[in-house]
Amino acid sequence: MKDLKGSVRMLFDEPLRDPSICLGPDGTYYLTGTSEPFWGFNNAQGIRVWKSADMVKWEPLGTVWRYGDSPWHKPYLEAKKPLWAPEIHYIKGTFWLTYSMPGWQVEDHFENCGSGLLRSTTGKPEGPYADVSPQEPLGDEIDASLFEDDDGTVYFVWHCGKIRRLQPDLSGPAEPMRKLTLSVPDPDPAHHADLCRMVHGAGSFDHIGYEGAFLLKIGDTYILSGSDHYEGGKYTCWIATSTNLYGPYGARYPAIPFGGHNMFFQDKERQWWSTIFNGPINERPCVLPVAIQSNGQVSLREPK
Repeated sequence: MKDLKGSVRMLFDEPLRDPSICLGPDGTYYLTGTSEPFWGFNNAQGIRVWKSADMVKWEPLGTVWRYGDSPWHKPYLEAKKPLWAPEIHYIKGTFWLTYSMPGWQVEDHFENCGSGLLRSTTGKPEGPYADVSPQEPLGDEIDASLFEDDDGTVYFVWHCGKIRRLQPDLSGPAEPMRKLTLSVPDPDPAHHADLCRMVHGAGSFDHIGYEGAFLLKIGDTYILSGSDHYEGGKYTCWIATSTNLYGPYGARYPAIPFGGHNMFFQDKERQWWSTIFNGPINERPCVLPVAIQSNGQVSLREPK
């Protein structure tokens, strides 16, 4: 992909990482992301949501949820861990928020992390929200997302390409966790962060990345994206495809340099966009106009 500098659009000037956007049934765009302090206890801000009719002017809806009430939150709250990477989705007549928290010990890295799912009890983006699994996390690590297949089945997707099918009402898991893998490993050391060894083990190269997994479908093709390094450490969105949800997925390719932990969404005209918060504009909510082909190839496009 060519230089992104002239294509990235900042939505508003406020520190925010991991932005996520969905188009609601009322034709309004809704946005959330990781609030400051990014690496410290940010529960005062919690999960915040903004709305916009045109992706130009954004109105804050304020904090819609703070963690701490669910029993499994206790060690994270005691250690004052941050809440990371919420995503907002509109599925089955209401809004949903995924959320993640890192381990409660400094040395944990990706151990003792947890991811959960919230449901708006009113159908409104501002909630209130209820934790669908208050007793235990739905995911064992970070960077949670949702994917709805053509038949209406919804899957919890997280971290490095982990996935589990949810109950029809999204009230909990319907199957054990699986890990999506590639049929064509990528052993090039320049394409992997040091965290890959920690997450996947030494000598394992059949993964989409080490965090930031996201899944979408165009036609019969499942498009799996994830975050890894590229060309000297660029935090990059990698993509691989499969005609089977559970894979294996084919060879991955670096789709968006600096676009790590992005997500894709469509606007009112069915044009594709990627969120982005690194690169030309750092740690601000930004979007990038893209085209996505049915074979999973992503390219820049000129916005209308």
